[in-house]
Amino acid sequence: MPNIAIELGRISSQLGVNASYGEPQDVDGEKIIPVAATWSGFGGGSDEAGNGGGGGGGFTAPVGAYVRRDGALRFEPNLIALLAVGIPFVWVAGGALRKIIRALKK
Repeated sequence: MPNIAIELGRISSQLGVNASYGEPQDVDGEKIIPVAATWSGFGGGSDEAGNGGGGGGGFTAPVGAYVRRDGALRFEPNLIALLAVGIPFVWVAGGALRKIIRALKK
């Protein structure tokens, strides 16, 4: 059985910047570099008898792209992804703020 730690290290070395920034693409004469927010996690274990296992998972959300036009580079956000992330964030932050204000009033 292969060493789980080595296998997880091999898999996780391909994540990070490579998962967050895509390969540059040329679209209608403009260079586009896609950008994503990524999360991943891995785990594993074994016992004294040599029985073991591991697993992992991840999530990727497109957040926008860097676009080069006329020699200028700028970031263009993916508005749908920002709304999908922003609405739950505002809801949670509002609930936390409400609890803080109630605690301060007491």
